[in-house]
Amino acid sequence: MKIFHLGDLHLGKSIYGRSMIEDQAFWIERFIELCKEKKPDVVLVAGDVYDRASPAAEAVKLLDRFITGVTDLGIKILIVAGNHDSGEKISFAADLLKREGVVIAGKAKKEMVNVEIEGVRFYLMPYIFPEEVKTILKDEEIRGYDNAARRLINEQHIDESKINILVAHQNVIANGVEVERGGSESMVGGVGEIDYSAFDMFDYVALGHIHSSYPVGREEVRYAGTPLCYHLEETRQPDRGPLLIEISDKEEGPTISREVIRPLHNMRYLKGNADEIYEILKDDTGRSEYVGIVIKDKRIDPEMASYFRDLLNSRDSILMDLTSEYHEYSASGQTANMTDIKEKKKEDLFSDLIRRKSNDTPPSDEEYELMRFVSEMMDNRDISEAITEADVDKIIDEARRIGG
Repeated sequence: MKIFHLGDLHLGKSIYGRSMIEDQAFWIERFIELCKEKKPDVVLVAGDVYDRASPAAEAVKLLDRFITGVTDLGIKILIVAGNHDSGEKISFAADLLKREGVVIAGKAKKEMVNVEIEGVRFYLMPYIFPEEVKTILKDEEIRGYDNAARRLINEQHIDESKINILVAHQNVIANGVEVERGGSESMVGGVGEIDYSAFDMFDYVALGHIHSSYPVGREEVRYAGTPLCYHLEETRQPDRGPLLIEISDKEEGPTISREVIRPLHNMRYLKGNADEIYEILKDDTGRSEYVGIVIKDKRIDPEMASYFRDLLNSRDSILMDLTSEYHEYSASGQTANMTDIKEKKKEDLFSDLIRRKSNDTPPSDEEYELMRFVSEMMDNRDISEAITEADVDKIIDEARRIGG
């Protein structure tokens, strides 16, 4: 069996003030072409299909093209909801889509959504909260994400003599150590951790949530990473594309490789003294790129900004970010990058504030999720509108739902 493992599509995402819709549409067409060439049996999408719980129409159209293009080739698609997705919305028409070979798990259930394809059993675990699992299993003793995941998996009565694959969207660690993040994750360190050993009974674990692509604990527990760079820091891992999993025998285990899909716009991150950056770009052959520049030894004046912007525009490239580390220092002595602050979601700014005020203790995942809910509520209304009693009721209901 051939399997493509994807994660964190974040359809509808904008970075540095620029919509990624065009780039994502290009990537989807290249992925469909790759499916025609490699002929996988199954495509796994490990959460964060959308960038927002209430996606824009353009993002919904992208998912429609993705699903239609892949299923027209006779390939099945298995999808779990991530922490960015609305489980209810992403599960819309799930029964109808199942007839077309698309299986979606939007919300956690006592019996995981699962399906057998050519003798391989797939289990789908959307993003879970401990309080949610406690309610589902009617077990008040459940504490923390690791315990919740283990308890939920133990309810599945998995036949370990067969090949079993899990698709999940969680913060998975190995012996207390997190994998290297990409740079654009809307999550905080130390939140929602599940040790990889919780998944020992699975022959392969297709993970989403972390935006870089690494194994966790063992080679068969993997993050696919994002299909595109969604942050300048993610240029540390420039080669991106689906993981190709080939598995036929339980004893031999899967073989894992990457199929690289080149993006519509390459992303580059240049950091150094002004003269060094001038020299790098002077005779540069790069075209149609997204470029970020950090100047270490000078303040950025209008002349410098205009030079870099015009130079890159002449090469059909876009200056995504231009900052200086020379003078931007906070009271604590740490570099303060105002562009990063503008790019951060409200919930991440809230998280940063909590950590500064609590000796670097992060907010709970429930607190973070509630802040994300409030942020999205405010993003979807006119800034001049006053908060109503109905709005407060919605926030209280959501807090109760997630156990906040």
